[in-house]
Amino acid sequence: VQLLASGGGLVQAGGSLRLSCAASGSLISVNNMAWYRQAPGKHRELVARITSVGVTTYADSVKGRFTISRDNAENTMYLQMSTLEPGDTAVYYCNTLPPYLAWGQGTLVTVSS
Repeated sequence: VQLLASGGGLVQAGGSLRLSCAASGSLISVNNMAWYRQAPGKHRELVARITSVGVTTYADSVKGRFTISRDNAENTMYLQMSTLEPGDTAVYYCNTLPPYLAWGQGTLVTVSS
């Protein structure tokens, strides 16, 4: 099973981006899923999670600015990011929660001040 994260890019502070995570089969619809990120020189951290029944939780640093969602029919997960801050600059990854699949390349989000 492969996970493919996409949608990253360069954006100014205050801007928005939407990340997508595509997977084969029904992985996303039946598992607890999450978005993670790793900033330069820092450990990978959990950003947002969505359970198999749709319950969502967020890291305090992104609460109120990011929204995680899932389209079961398309087997795709999203992360809508708004009011981006330079501190959000990182490579963003999707995986199960806990993460038991191989980490993909992720998608780079760069927020300029």
